[in-house]
Amino acid sequence: MSQKAPTDMSLLDSAVSLRGVTKHFVQWQRDNTGRGILQNLLKPEKKEIAALEDVSFTIRRGEFVAYAGPNGAGKSTTMKLLSGMLLPTSGEISVMGMSPQKQRRELMARLGVLFGNRTELWWDHPVIQSFEWKKVVWDIPEPLYRKNLEMVTELLELGGLLKTFARELSLGQRMRADLAMMLLHSPELILLDEPTLGLDVIAKRQMIDFLKQINRENGVTIVVTSHDMDDLEEMAQRILMISGGTIAYDGSFDGLREITGNLTRFTIAMDNGAAPSFASGRLLKAENGVYEFEVDLMRHPIQSILSHLADADGVKDVEINKAPIEQVIAELYKSWREI
Repeated sequence: MSQKAPTDMSLLDSAVSLRGVTKHFVQWQRDNTGRGILQNLLKPEKKEIAALEDVSFTIRRGEFVAYAGPNGAGKSTTMKLLSGMLLPTSGEISVMGMSPQKQRRELMARLGVLFGNRTELWWDHPVIQSFEWKKVVWDIPEPLYRKNLEMVTELLELGGLLKTFARELSLGQRMRADLAMMLLHSPELILLDEPTLGLDVIAKRQMIDFLKQINRENGVTIVVTSHDMDDLEEMAQRILMISGGTIAYDGSFDGLREITGNLTRFTIAMDNGAAPSFASGRLLKAENGVYEFEVDLMRHPIQSILSHLADADGVKDVEINKAPIEQVIAELYKSWREI
């Protein structure tokens, strides 16, 4: 899978553009043995780590893009480069038509950033005081602040939490409050690093529904990373996958399935409980006369499979589902490690 170069488009249509971006880090090596301590003083050893290597991609305004990859692939590094927290070793970065290196102050007025393991809320103060602090420090006009506060309070169900101390919030409540705070200045682009990390089912559902809504109704451009691929597939229309510091895939989730063979699950219920004759599939599970098979539709056309099942004796019901995206991604990671 080759890396895609950004298409030619006006910067006015581009929310994010990376061209040939490389980011290397230097790690100082330490040895705490007697001889190693002396070596550290006289001739310290350093190691260069390539976090990103010649990365190029473009994200249009209004897109909802998933950014995924295994641990250490370069996801968080990319997010920090886009927000101006890190500088690239080489290459060009444009975010909302601005340079994160040279125009960070102007960019932050149009950008929202949320890292799932961090909070900007004042720990020993009610949530509303953190919101009021942002209004003053960011110089958010009163009408805009009131409008956005009303919106996030209603959509994220924060009414009963505004007077609660941040330290007393559950993880899901804190994440909703952090997301609300990030949106108070009406950012046009938001960068989310693991926003559903550790959330329970209900809190995750609220987060996903809200993000999809502001993308759809307000045209907010969203770039999100997560290790939960099912969440990413539900939220985003496009996925960028990074491996070893380079873009390994840029396209749709259905395209990912085609790369791994278009794996599909067939669940077959039998009248008599006997195992069906199904040579096209690999048996995954059998329980109480219900059998689940995995089939590669690239190798076995669905028409022939359905014809075979229609002629089989004892078939009571058949259910067809796509293979979980988690499995598809796992197959890709495995193939990348073998390269």
